[in-house]
Amino acid sequence: MSGHQCTHLEDGKRLHLHHGPIDLIVQAFGSQAEIQAAYQRAAHAFETVLSDLVVELVDLRKAFDNQEFNGAVAKRMAKAVAPHSALFVTPMAAVAGSVADHILEVMTLGGDLEKAYVNNGGDCALHLKEGQSLRVGAVSPHDLGRLEIHAGDPVRGIATSGWQGRSYSFGIADAVTVLAGSAAQADVAATLIANAVDLPGHPKIHRQAASDLSPDSDLGDRLVTVDVAPLSAQEASLALSRGLQVAEKMREKGHISEALLVLQGQVAETATTRKTVGKLVHA
Repeated sequence: MSGHQCTHLEDGKRLHLHHGPIDLIVQAFGSQAEIQAAYQRAAHAFETVLSDLVVELVDLRKAFDNQEFNGAVAKRMAKAVAPHSALFVTPMAAVAGSVADHILEVMTLGGDLEKAYVNNGGDCALHLKEGQSLRVGAVSPHDLGRLEIHAGDPVRGIATSGWQGRSYSFGIADAVTVLAGSAAQADVAATLIANAVDLPGHPKIHRQAASDLSPDSDLGDRLVTVDVAPLSAQEASLALSRGLQVAEKMREKGHISEALLVLQGQVAETATTRKTVGKLVHA
């Protein structure tokens, strides 16, 4: 595994932090002095993120059962998955969002940035000072445009999951994008909602043991989706409705703000999405 890398992108405005499987794009807005100080804090904190996770990786890959962890990122992961422990979920379901949250918090401590974001492979943590806003792309095989998040919105994290994404999924969603109070909360919610978008036992869905695809997967021998043939409109609608039920329950409990679910050209959304984010989606 190569060591951590910290470089500025060609535009000179964004910072790229990379170490093993972790790949962050960071941008801060404010005075030049504030930005540089924030980038220095981010780079310093990033040096130990992966090594700290590796120390506790064995337990982080186990189904969550109120385990206690020592690392700052590991603690965020456990906190994010704890409300969902009635389902099978490991802290790894929140790793990308938790890393983003951790780096963002370090960047903003003691500073006065106008706004900032940490993008960890599409899972984003946001900082917005009063009166500020950010436009964030809704990652999907389908063009859903961009979502504009304002400082007054209860959203500081966005994450996307699906069977074609970076991580394995039990479900068949092309993409589930979740907006929540933190990137870690959005990350685990997107994973679980995407798992629920499904047609169990359907012959058009092909699955394989996660361990066959990746021997060290935290999902073990559980079957994950590897291919989905074209579905009828009715089949896609049924699968989406199952995921939407899970999303609405999470929204009612305050775990997420909104969710957009996509499957083979069909889109489902939580009730609040139609009122708020729906107005902010631009083709």
